[in-house]
Amino acid sequence: MRIIFFGSPDDAVHLLGSLITAGHDIVAVYTQPDRRVGRGRVKQATAVKIFSEQCGLDTFTPVNLRDDEVEFTRMSNIAADVFVVVAYGRILPIKVLGIPSLGVINVHPSLLPLYRGPSPVAAAILDGQSHTGVSVMLLDEGMDTGPILAQSLPINLSGRERRSELQTRLFKESEPLLLATLTKLQLGTIAPVIQDDAAASITQLLRRSDGEIDWTKSAAYIERMVRAYDIWPGTFTRWHGKNVKILESQLIAGPTANPGEVVLSDGHLSVGTGDGLLEISQLQLEGRQVTMATDFVRGYPEINGVILGD
Repeated sequence: MRIIFFGSPDDAVHLLGSLITAGHDIVAVYTQPDRRVGRGRVKQATAVKIFSEQCGLDTFTPVNLRDDEVEFTRMSNIAADVFVVVAYGRILPIKVLGIPSLGVINVHPSLLPLYRGPSPVAAAILDGQSHTGVSVMLLDEGMDTGPILAQSLPINLSGRERRSELQTRLFKESEPLLLATLTKLQLGTIAPVIQDDAAASITQLLRRSDGEIDWTKSAAYIERMVRAYDIWPGTFTRWHGKNVKILESQLIAGPTANPGEVVLSDGHLSVGTGDGLLEISQLQLEGRQVTMATDFVRGYPEINGVILGD
């Protein structure tokens, strides 16, 4: 099939490679523009752009497709059978959705209609779900509201998954679903299933402020935050006017402590919450390197008994 592929991060690269290996004709690739990153503000291309150009594919990085008539005309003239969207990071305008004859397919890392929107993996972890999955759907004008073409079986969660690891796992799980869906679309043997809007849940775009810890929440909830907000926005608190990133944590049994109160015991660093103790095993003080908590407490024994977040 002739496919225009839309995607940006590493996780999308795997599926783009799978489409190529399966023999599909990738007639164009769209990805987000280069971004300035790091202290040096050096421009960096997306993983999809790097891979696509290495494969010799026509690659485009428009800032905004909403009013871009040049790109609309280009897509129309390419005459692709279908568009495939994998974590592109941009909403496709309605008029773009109408270009391909077989529609626009999106790979979404949740069992729709649960967790529509931009943060399904983080939300599933934060909610303490025992399982999740992946859906292949047709895009319409709504936010992940289009008909479902295929879904994975429920994927069991151990309760220790971090968002970046789980997201990668889910996109890899979607490979056979996506390839089978394209075959059925081409043969005309697939029956889209309308979503049950009454059973839907919605996620929001994550903001940096979401990662700030409220120590009156339970230890279980904060531990899930650390895993759900892995990489971005991160999970953090304040001490002496500086941010402290909490990178690894676990629930422990122990004496009660006030919310935010640091408890040191045998070199271990724990913090009181609204319900239970949370042991911090890896953290990063602003301006310093990531360190294990056992090393941190040797350098900052005065943290014992302080109230974090003040």
